[in-house]
Amino acid sequence: MYQLYGDEFQDNQSSDKKDMSRLLKLARTFNCFHLSDLQNKEYYPFVVNRVQVGLIRSDILKFLLQYPDVFQFQSNHVLLNPALKNYVDRSKSVDAVLRDLRSQKVLSTLKGWRDENFEVRATYSTENLLKMDRSATCLFGICNYGVDINGYTNDPKKGLCIWLQKRSRTKQRWPGKWDNMVGGGLSCGYSILETAFKEAEEEASIPNELMLKLKSCGSVSFFFENEQGLFPNTEFVFDLELPPDFIPKNKDGEVEEFELLSAQDALDRTFSSEFKTTSCPVLIDFLIRHGFIRPDTEPHYPEIVELLHVSLQSVYGKIINSPVSEENGSTGDT
Repeated sequence: MYQLYGDEFQDNQSSDKKDMSRLLKLARTFNCFHLSDLQNKEYYPFVVNRVQVGLIRSDILKFLLQYPDVFQFQSNHVLLNPALKNYVDRSKSVDAVLRDLRSQKVLSTLKGWRDENFEVRATYSTENLLKMDRSATCLFGICNYGVDINGYTNDPKKGLCIWLQKRSRTKQRWPGKWDNMVGGGLSCGYSILETAFKEAEEEASIPNELMLKLKSCGSVSFFFENEQGLFPNTEFVFDLELPPDFIPKNKDGEVEEFELLSAQDALDRTFSSEFKTTSCPVLIDFLIRHGFIRPDTEPHYPEIVELLHVSLQSVYGKIINSPVSEENGSTGDT
């Protein structure tokens, strides 16, 4: 198990743990990875074309270094071989390694192979350097982007009510867990709005005429870690007020059921082990924006709000200069 906090932070956390609200404990759960972890030297920057695009744990690094033509280790960082000079060559080489590791069944996350690719880049607006299967991005700590739609109604008796979905038990990750009404990763070739409309149709059968009321509400960002890897995530968030008589219906087989809950019941469900941890930020953000969670009712309101908006744009993008042989792409000694 990896140390998630420095010793000083752990001591402070132990002393005030009894004073934390449930909501703050939850926020520290979905945002459990802290950059102070770099000090324990169990994480190494992943560098592509001289730019840091990710972070690799030591338990994963040992498998990657079995492929020196693709991955190289130097000066406490992991290089994608500089001889792979373009998007296509990098993508093909990394994919071949991942498929080989998948066939060996040595990394559990690759059991959830998607045949769905995510772009690898330092930040959202920078150059796409390669693509890799979605299931593998957590092995490299690659920033993932997704879209979430909060479907809600204002009931005359219950007040603010929110639709949740229960994920299919056949899903590769978080099977059978409760989740936001609509959500999906930003795959290669799809824009944010294209993803929103596609997922709304596939997951909840929301017609285009209702989607015209879709309201962009910014984003949430967090850095989560579990036994499978590292998950720096930015979710682009939308609200959609639905008619009281609308009932979502799944089309793609990835949702087991939907349920309409009051705001309080939805919040209570996030504290359950039956709720997808990395979807909690979206629901909490929704409840803050709609005035259900307020600074006068939540004693740790400022810290919770901050933990919904980790500055992932500043995590990667550092230029790494390494002595490299341009002829064969091999790294030199330092």
